[in-house]
Amino acid sequence: MNHKNALIVDDEPDIRELLEITLGRMNINTVSAADIRTARHHLAERSFDLCLTDMQLPDGNGIELVTHIAKEIPQLPVAVITAFGNMDTAITALKAGAFDFVQKPVDLEQLRTLVDTAIRIGDFSDSKRQTETRLTGQSAVMQHLRQQIARLSRSQAPIYISGESGSGKELAARSIHEQGPRAEGPFVPVNCGAIPTELMESEFFGHVKGSFTGAVTDKQGLFQAAAGGTLFLDEVADLPLSMQVKLLRAIQEKAVRAVGSASEETTEVRILSATHKDLARAVEDGQFRQDLYFRLNVIELPMPSLRERVEDIPELAGDILQRLAQEYGGESPAITESAMQSLQSYAFPGNVRELENVLERAFTLCEAGRITPADLQLGAAKQEPGRPSQSNQSMDNQDVQFDSNTDSQLGASLDAAGALAHSDSPAALALPPGESLEFFLDTIERKLITDALEATRWNKTAAAKSLGITFRALRYRLKKLELE
Repeated sequence: MNHKNALIVDDEPDIRELLEITLGRMNINTVSAADIRTARHHLAERSFDLCLTDMQLPDGNGIELVTHIAKEIPQLPVAVITAFGNMDTAITALKAGAFDFVQKPVDLEQLRTLVDTAIRIGDFSDSKRQTETRLTGQSAVMQHLRQQIARLSRSQAPIYISGESGSGKELAARSIHEQGPRAEGPFVPVNCGAIPTELMESEFFGHVKGSFTGAVTDKQGLFQAAAGGTLFLDEVADLPLSMQVKLLRAIQEKAVRAVGSASEETTEVRILSATHKDLARAVEDGQFRQDLYFRLNVIELPMPSLRERVEDIPELAGDILQRLAQEYGGESPAITESAMQSLQSYAFPGNVRELENVLERAFTLCEAGRITPADLQLGAAKQEPGRPSQSNQSMDNQDVQFDSNTDSQLGASLDAAGALAHSDSPAALALPPGESLEFFLDTIERKLITDALEATRWNKTAAAKSLGITFRALRYRLKKLELE
């Protein structure tokens, strides 16, 4: 067996002995040092696969050693041992380049898990980390982003992914997970704004049978589901303050308590978070806890807007159309030069997600396998490429989000609503109280399509002709409305 080598730096003989015994049982050779000077000597003499260092040393602070290793031996994972409850020190170490931390008194189960993760880091070559990504684009900002992701994937530090709505924050989180040592573990995304407040604690931490009315069985929480992998907290700014306190404790103690349980369960997950809102502004406004903000925002990864990389639009558009062709059948249509110019001059306040919506609509509307500017149906939000538009600057205040089906639903349904405009009963167009416009229009579209199919005995070609749309457009609407 090819034994790994670990450097242990601690001035307490009992701690060094405990770590040596624990790692020895994991078939890891250990070399010990009682101070920074001796540790640097060992690092210069031989190579190691892992370094564990205490924070308080006779001749300096463990942060100095972390910084030295991060600069001189960046491929070496270094974890710090901190005093119990001293999270500020742990956060400082993570910012300096440490990949993880363990608190005193040392929990041997957490220590073994940390060591296993550190050893796996060495199995991920730089070339593999740099190539395995689904983030499309060859612009300078995207190349820099991929380099950042490759570097951050080695760390276990919490990462806050900032950026506008639709800029690909979840895709970046998945790339960090897939390129790191937790790739074989689960990636669990959760939209914090979509969980009812009264169910939030149960969803995150689980519950035991009989803990409340309706708890007929034990339930695993999101932290338990993500064990050994990554928990991605999307739209984390939407967490209520009461839940922020409990999440803070789970991150600090690396343990959760299920609703109704008398004991805590250790968790081994990496936390990634994101929001399209200004989280720092939310802290200033008292809507988000400052201590939780500092725990989540150990490292910030800003996502570029589509306006900052307009040269990537042709490649992105080609990938999106190819995916749509595979999903709906048929050939991928070509984009005319004038249509591409329209795309590259458009502001895209919804970024890549809006580009997907625009091309999905154009894919449905285009004729003869060519997408023209008319098929794109872009609004007047044009700007000089690379500069933020006024509509985007106000997005956070308006809480604008681009749902993947919204543009298509409205485009498909407004024609149907227009037909009712000639009805003798104006009340037919009245929006019922409490009903959304999209649901109302979907209902109209569903009824007209169903009537057309029944009239033609479900002959889709004939139904499409009677509705005045192409066969491909009908297939798209049937799939969207789940009528197939």
